[in-house]
Amino acid sequence: MRGIFLLPALAALAAAALDEDAGVGRWWHLRGELGDARARIERLRGEVDGLRAESARFESDPFAVERAIREELLVAQPGQVILRLVETDRSSIRIP
Repeated sequence: MRGIFLLPALAALAAAALDEDAGVGRWWHLRGELGDARARIERLRGEVDGLRAESARFESDPFAVERAIREELLVAQPGQVILRLVETDRSSIRIP
C-alpha cells in the first residue's frame, strides 16, 4: 500500500526539482544573485567609508578642499605649473 503513495510523491518531487520557475534551478539562480548582491554591498560599503574619510578630511584640513579642486579641475595658482603624467604601455617604449 505504501508503494502506491510513494510513486506519485516521487514524481511530484522530481517535477518540482526540474521546474525552472520554482525548482532547484531557480533556487540556484537566486542563490547566485544573492551572492552577487552581497559582494556589491561590500564594495559599496567600502566606497561609502572612503567618501566619509574624504568628507572628514575636508572638514578638518583647511587645504583639502583647495587640493581637491586643483586635482579635479586642473587649476593652478599664479606661478604654478601643472604636470600631467600619463601611464604608457611599457611594450611601446623604445630604448636606443
